[in-house]
Amino acid sequence: MVSHKETVCVTGASGFIGSWLVMRLLERGYFVRGTVRDPGNLKKVQHLLDLPNAKTQLTLWKADLSDEGSYDEAINGCDGIFHVATPMDFESTDPEQNEVIKPTVNGVLGIMKACVKAKTVRRIVFTSSAGTVNVEEHMKDVYDESDWSDLNFIMSKKMTGWMYFLSKMLAEKAAWDYAKENGIDFISIIPTLVIGPFITTSMPPSLITALSPITRNEAHYSIIRQGQYVHLDDLCNAHIFLFEEAVAKGRYICSSHDATILSISGFLRKKYPEYNVPATFEGVDENLKSIMFSSKKLIDMGFSFKYSLEEMLVESIETCREKGFLPVSFPKPSKSEEKVPTSDDKSEHKIGAGLTDGMMPCTEPVVSREKTDACMQAQQMCA
Repeated sequence: MVSHKETVCVTGASGFIGSWLVMRLLERGYFVRGTVRDPGNLKKVQHLLDLPNAKTQLTLWKADLSDEGSYDEAINGCDGIFHVATPMDFESTDPEQNEVIKPTVNGVLGIMKACVKAKTVRRIVFTSSAGTVNVEEHMKDVYDESDWSDLNFIMSKKMTGWMYFLSKMLAEKAAWDYAKENGIDFISIIPTLVIGPFITTSMPPSLITALSPITRNEAHYSIIRQGQYVHLDDLCNAHIFLFEEAVAKGRYICSSHDATILSISGFLRKKYPEYNVPATFEGVDENLKSIMFSSKKLIDMGFSFKYSLEEMLVESIETCREKGFLPVSFPKPSKSEEKVPTSDDKSEHKIGAGLTDGMMPCTEPVVSREKTDACMQAQQMCA
């Protein structure tokens, strides 16, 4: 609980991360200004209005990253900003200028300019992405906050989701430059694959990826081949922790577990035999090593992760079942359906990265067993 009731702004408040963060902030006594594209669209904001303490502590404000100055009113008078929103459209015909990269970069700068105008904001916490850290040709065993993705590699390969990696990296670097030039207290938090329960009314893309061994969504297998994970609640608590800790400074990776797809499928097969999760995956054997995103900096400051990987997966599945996004079982596939990805299917990845809250959801069927093009070849997706 904060010592006095501060007012904070959460961008992308209706999304996967944003809505849970709003809930936790309200519980702690904060007054929250949540920005959304259309506050009048109850289908997309009712889950926020129904939160405990929402009637007295939550207000919704119309704002759009593509609309310069649209955050000024919401931010004016705030003590802190949690910038979670980010545009994402995999079908974009103009990703570099108007639909993804430009609004991402200009959006964060517009929010920071609004903070300068307000003269009341003491700290900005920016939700970055694993895609700013490890998108490169040759993967390392361990990554930390000093690592940045290879811009030239991204531009030369333009792999699926390249505009997202690029936009998040350019936005964070631009934000760091602006913060230094204008004396702004700026923190970035870098989540990996965010899973767990959720209060939104649509299936989070990160769970489409994490639960792909259940749905047999083969296009996502390479994403979790050597994956890293964090529980949604741990991530949101880390946001608040970094806002409240006076000595916090710089970038912070937020990732509690790493696991190969074999480890994930092994647990799912034992816990949910009714889903007939595959036991083998082409190109993956028991000698495959995990790749780690180190949260040492965050932990050394005093933050503690609460959830096990097993809890994350179970809570994700149970929430999806309750909301009707997963059936209670899948029939055992026929021999012809037991195809695993070929080397061609994995040609775009072994690169990891992440999508952050506010991105457009994947449009592919959640429970389809047919192979589809991945919404994103990335290590972390959340929306």
